[in-house]
Amino acid sequence: MIRVKRVYEPPSPTDGKRVLIDRLWPRGLTKLEARVDRWERDLAPSHELRKWFSHDPARFLEFRERYRRELRAHRDALADLAAGTERETVTLVFAAKDAEHSNAAVLQELLVELRNGGRPDAGRLRPA
Repeated sequence: MIRVKRVYEPPSPTDGKRVLIDRLWPRGLTKLEARVDRWERDLAPSHELRKWFSHDPARFLEFRERYRRELRAHRDALADLAAGTERETVTLVFAAKDAEHSNAAVLQELLVELRNGGRPDAGRLRPA
């Protein structure tokens, strides 16, 4: 199972493995508070893309396409993460306030596609 959750929400036993997918460490959180099992900086949007997007929902569709293109350079890390979701629950944690228009939503969608043999999933999963 692949979940998405803001890193500022309290960790839960149902989170399984918590994977931070932001390039920068979340402000105001210690490593103990975040309880992150793995930090995948390379799977985060580039600094340039993050700045361009600026969490503007009007730019989300273009952000989604650009981010997916960036992720192509990290196929091995994506495959490894997707394989892990078959064995256990993985929660993608991120700092953005808008879960629907976030890199986590895009990455979750892509991981579901990879788990399904590269086929898009019929329905996108919702945040945890």
